[in-house]
Amino acid sequence: MIATAGSLTLYDLYERDEVAWYGAMIELIEQGRTESLDFVNLKELLESMAKREHREVKSRLRILLAHWLKWEYQPDQRSGSWVATLLTRRFELRDEVCASRVLYNYAIEIIDEVYPRAVVLAATESGLPAETFPETCPVTLDELLAE
Repeated sequence: MIATAGSLTLYDLYERDEVAWYGAMIELIEQGRTESLDFVNLKELLESMAKREHREVKSRLRILLAHWLKWEYQPDQRSGSWVATLLTRRFELRDEVCASRVLYNYAIEIIDEVYPRAVVLAATESGLPAETFPETCPVTLDELLAE
């Protein structure tokens, strides 16, 4: 086992000082000592990261859909700042989240699942009844992300 903070095992180091644990994992990988990796916590960390990424995609997609719906169904309310908000949300989803093909595919997979909550947001923010908006998502991910 590599030297850790004090006499802690890698497993205990993870619980006490996650940053030091990252360093220890990197050092083991650089040394090719993969048999010494803390696989229990490494698995937990990777699962947590994947869940966080999925939540991020879901959240950003929901918000972008809500802004898009308000844009489409309130043309008389459009303004320069609204265009900037819509573009910002589009850029965030496209550039930060969907840069990964896996996350992009995930966004395609969940767009219909996310849509009803986007309708609730759009209706709440716009004051329009939820029935104003289509029952099913009227736009594809590519259309939503298009310039």
